[in-house]
Amino acid sequence: MFHGLSAFPLTPTGEDGIDSNSYARLVARVAAAGVDSIGALGSTGGYAYLTREERAHAVKIAVEAAGGTPVMAGIGALRTSHVLALAEDAQNAGVSAVLLAPMTYQPLTDDEVFGLFADVTRELSVPLCVYDNPGTTHVRFSDELHGRIAQLPNVGSIKVPGVPGPAQARIDALRALVPGTVTIGVSGDWTAAGGLTAGADVWYSVLGGTFPSTALAITRAAQAGTAAGLSEELEPLWTLFRRHGSLRVMSAAASHLGLTGEPNLPRPLRGLDEAARREVVDVLTALGLTS
Repeated sequence: MFHGLSAFPLTPTGEDGIDSNSYARLVARVAAAGVDSIGALGSTGGYAYLTREERAHAVKIAVEAAGGTPVMAGIGALRTSHVLALAEDAQNAGVSAVLLAPMTYQPLTDDEVFGLFADVTRELSVPLCVYDNPGTTHVRFSDELHGRIAQLPNVGSIKVPGVPGPAQARIDALRALVPGTVTIGVSGDWTAAGGLTAGADVWYSVLGGTFPSTALAITRAAQAGTAAGLSEELEPLWTLFRRHGSLRVMSAAASHLGLTGEPNLPRPLRGLDEAARREVVDVLTALGLTS
């Protein structure tokens, strides 16, 4: 489950709710490309903006459209009781794993973060991926905290933020603190090739949710130790990710490719303005990603 390429598609959402048909097509498209797993309702999937009912509906769509490709569903919420309810919904829908980010309004102590994962993992029947994403949650995991959480039952993977520059030391330091049964996954798409080459087990990929074949090529090359050039070729796209945020760039890309309608982000989120959208289209065209 927690190896190779895990692709995170957009959940096309307007004020009337999820665009079920577009979402099913996005998930089926990713599955048909041969990804190793699909991450439904990650940050790219806009989980934090959806109701429990919308999230349960999205997970059912994803599991059905995936056609046997393992699906991991995001279950992050502000209250532990809400996380447990979302975990139950996801498991009832047939997911293969869940992804938990410690969402918060009040700053959480390390003991509170650990307590959240302890409360949730003891109730699970599927493995859990720890979602370390300080850019959105503002919760910062120490390596010690990762080591504590990794000892809990049903923890199967850790999704760490992108590691700029040589990633070997970061991967090695974390691996020394977690059981061998817990895999290490990288995000931050522009650093993912380096992370995989340094020994990370899985790429949790924004790119893979809309351009699965391109992300798969980078993943397989990284597993063979030859990915640097492929990732570097995408630097114009990585630049847009860093400038505008990967969610908004993928929103514009999915719309331009006819994979979703408009709008496809829930308010208060807004898509890119016309100038930025032209940038996205120009980069996709130059990279051969428009067909």
